[in-house]
Amino acid sequence: MGLEKGHHLLIWPATAVFCIDQVSKLFVISHVTPYQSIKIIPGFFDLVLIHNRGMAFGLLNRPGYHLPFIFLTAVSLVVIAILAIWYLKATEKTILHGLGSSLIIGGTAGNLMDRLRLGKVVDFLDFYIGKFHWPAFNVADASITLGTCLLALYVINAQRKTHVS
Repeated sequence: MGLEKGHHLLIWPATAVFCIDQVSKLFVISHVTPYQSIKIIPGFFDLVLIHNRGMAFGLLNRPGYHLPFIFLTAVSLVVIAILAIWYLKATEKTILHGLGSSLIIGGTAGNLMDRLRLGKVVDFLDFYIGKFHWPAFNVADASITLGTCLLALYVINAQRKTHVS
């Protein structure tokens, strides 16, 4: 029983992202104390350990409130389901659609695992120039961002094809 044509584009990248995300978070948790900063590239990149109960940029990061946890868990499950169904029902399985969906699914699953296991998401990648810091993030977040860009390209391409036809 093999994978149907194109389904590997959805399964393998998502699995790889999930595993890399979880292993990297376990490594950081075991080697960095909360809010400790380990310089990797001075003036540009540090490893830090930050826990985020909310979502991107610390939105909804409010300790003691259960609604954000429930909301973000539900949204994560819905996103995973919608992207998987959208891709699986597509008549043409393109690399942009499959890989974009897969990266988002893998990243969403990684952050969802943190929420379910720890009640919060582990962030540890800290990029900055001088005093200007990008909010700390993780492998899952980077994967979701890259996947979103790929899906945007897929949609733009699909729109162009329908307007040309």
